[in-house]
Amino acid sequence: MPAVLDLTFDAPKPKVISGATGDWELVIGLEVHAQVASRAKLFSGASTQFGAEPNSNVAFVDAGMPGMLPVINEGCVALAVKTGLGLKAQINLWSAFDRKNYFYPDLPQGYQISQLYHPIVGEGEVIVEMGAGIARRVRIERIHLEQDAGKSIHDMDPAMSFVDLNRTGVALMEIVSRPDIRGPEEAAAYVGKLRQIMRYLGTCDGNMQNGNLRADVNVSVCRPGDYEKYQETQDFSHLGTRCEIKNMNSMRFIQQAIEYEARRQIALIEDGKSVVQETRLFDPDRGETRSMRSKEEAHDYRYFPDPDLLPLEIEQAWVDDIASALPELPDEKKARFMADFGLTDYDASVLTAELEAARYFEEVAAGRDGKQAANWVLNELFGRLNKDGHPITDSPIGAAQLGQILDLMAADTINGKIAKEVFETAYTTGREPKEIVETEGLTQVTDTGAIEAAVDQVIAENPAQVEKAKANPKLAGWFVGQVMKATGGKANPKAVNELVAAKLGL
Repeated sequence: MPAVLDLTFDAPKPKVISGATGDWELVIGLEVHAQVASRAKLFSGASTQFGAEPNSNVAFVDAGMPGMLPVINEGCVALAVKTGLGLKAQINLWSAFDRKNYFYPDLPQGYQISQLYHPIVGEGEVIVEMGAGIARRVRIERIHLEQDAGKSIHDMDPAMSFVDLNRTGVALMEIVSRPDIRGPEEAAAYVGKLRQIMRYLGTCDGNMQNGNLRADVNVSVCRPGDYEKYQETQDFSHLGTRCEIKNMNSMRFIQQAIEYEARRQIALIEDGKSVVQETRLFDPDRGETRSMRSKEEAHDYRYFPDPDLLPLEIEQAWVDDIASALPELPDEKKARFMADFGLTDYDASVLTAELEAARYFEEVAAGRDGKQAANWVLNELFGRLNKDGHPITDSPIGAAQLGQILDLMAADTINGKIAKEVFETAYTTGREPKEIVETEGLTQVTDTGAIEAAVDQVIAENPAQVEKAKANPKLAGWFVGQVMKATGGKANPKAVNELVAAKLGL
């Protein structure tokens, strides 16, 4: 039985913005486009490699050549199903593809193959933690598969634009939420949680910088109480007119865009004007949204079933096989870390934020003190990696090496102070901790006779400090420090503390 997080589910706490005529609340829904982690495209065998020469990863069907027929990539279907299972969503055994007709220079077919009427994944949910033990449930309406478009390039020539079709036909999962999100921070946390889950599943690499994960953000504002009316009636008119901010690929920009757009809409309404339903873009340099085009509805795209593709029928046994191989997901892993290693909610959250970090920690903690392992990974390792700008995957010191340091401490071969020196040397040189301790003579001094001699010498040389320590026992720490200094930091700290206390009669 997997460990389960102890969470209290909060009612939506909307961000409230005070306007000239009273308070307003935000209502947010997101359409997240996640590139499927497939080496081939959705309907062709062309590569999905990022950074390839322009127009080098293009098959005839991607380029819209006459007579070319799409062939579904089974691997992409499997990854979409896997994502749906990871989001506790309904998997539809019967789905179908439609043509979404529009005309852009970077869409050579003149249409996008998508799934409007019958998506492969139905309703699911994402649990978003908004503080220690406090969570929000965001409902997923659907996940459908579709093709990506190409890329228009406008900055290579002052008089011409160019088109790169490498992305054309790349498989995307569009994850559509309900309008359950009530503030900018929650929207960013939701996208972050989706990214984390898909990275754990291995269905999307979540690389926002490369455009492999991006979000269209729908924002509207309403008066306090109107959202509750929507929940009772499912009448969207209570939520106000929404605007869609396209292609957001930064958590920070998502928050900034929502904040600006909400205030823009409030200002319009309070000025007696109407919010026009439209698609907008966010300008990060100015921190504002600007109009792109009027918001299209489904009928504007003239959707119809794709005549070149049969309905997609999958078997429950195949879905069950995928479900049986699902990895441990972030919430389950976090709950297990807290239960098995006694970690705090915060420490477990940090260690499970990225799958690679969780794996590193588990290797260090295996057969060792879990809290001590967490402290070293979080403080020493992560601190140094952050300082140097290294991801955990490029750590100069491996989990086995860090484990060696903990083993040396557990065996009283080295103390905590020396352990940090060994860590630094191993981090910068790649040498094995055991070899560093042996060759550099860093073994801890445990000979009580030698330690006692050092204590006696420090006490004899500092009679004034002795009197002060007897009057104020807290000052005994000064003697401990002096003994550690005299022994080059190698003395056993526990033995030093005990001898100092005994000699001073404390």
